[in-house]
Amino acid sequence: MQETYDFLKQAGTYYLATCENGQPRVRPFGTIHLYRDRLYIQTGKVKAVSRQLHANPKLEICAMLGGRWLRLEATAVEDDSREARVSMLEAYPSLQAMYSPDDGNTEVWYLRNATATFSSFTEPPKTVKF
Repeated sequence: MQETYDFLKQAGTYYLATCENGQPRVRPFGTIHLYRDRLYIQTGKVKAVSRQLHANPKLEICAMLGGRWLRLEATAVEDDSREARVSMLEAYPSLQAMYSPDDGNTEVWYLRNATATFSSFTEPPKTVKF
């Protein structure tokens, strides 16, 4: 999990895919956070990605860093605890202009049953599960 976190954090932007009515939906994301030995993402409840994850919590993430890329598949689980929202917003102070832990909009999700595959054109793929 740490290697996956480090890769996504260094990449800065990753692409998160969900599904809506059988149609893939992909968008850039930037929040990745380790909290209580879990990997978390953050969004707002008013966004389509939130609605999509509530309907189907399976997601995929893809990021590239240098000559390597990461594909991560997981199931998102909403953590409705205030402590998790606070932790995320403390890790990303720039989000505090748009979100607060008690605004009724901020939501955080941890990734469960995750499989991360690190690939490149010069090395064999490496897969980790957490």
